[in-house]
Amino acid sequence: MNHFTQAFESISNWWYELHYSHIQKRALLILGALVILFSSLIVLRGGSHEVVAPPIVAVQIAAPEIFIDVTGAVNNPGVYTLAANSRVIDAIKAAGDSAPGADLSTVNLARVLSDGEQIYVDATIINNAGVRISKITRSGPININRATLAQFDSLDGIGPVIAKRIIEYRKVNGPFASVEDLQKVSGIGVAKFANIKSKVRV
Repeated sequence: MNHFTQAFESISNWWYELHYSHIQKRALLILGALVILFSSLIVLRGGSHEVVAPPIVAVQIAAPEIFIDVTGAVNNPGVYTLAANSRVIDAIKAAGDSAPGADLSTVNLARVLSDGEQIYVDATIINNAGVRISKITRSGPININRATLAQFDSLDGIGPVIAKRIIEYRKVNGPFASVEDLQKVSGIGVAKFANIKSKVRV
């Protein structure tokens, strides 16, 4: 309370010592009161102002698509549009699923597809005893994206071990883009590839 009294007395002394006329002092009081009143109104209005968040606009992004050519032992061969990151099994289902007698053992059904590639489903032959046998081997260069293990094994310098590696590489990495890609398979060097290059194709 003493501090308040002292402050009031200090202000009173300062006020009476001002070298202003009564009219000037009254004008100063009115001006000060208006400033305080105006500041109070600004503070009160600012505190009650409602902030409205901008509306959230949903943006729909179209999923990328790829084109895949499905042929061989499927019910409806053709080119199909699939969602990106689709797998081989999705392409075969899009083509009406595998046809009777299809040999899916040569295809990696879980492999992720790439745009523009071809999926070829081999067919098998059942003999009179009901035993599945290899597809008849055609003359001329063999298609390395469709050849069976027996066909690879028939090539000069390619035994059953390397033939199996070629099949496994194709399952994991997809179709060969060129015959030179055979050199990516372990066991096929420059010399061995030169011996079989004229006997293979894509």
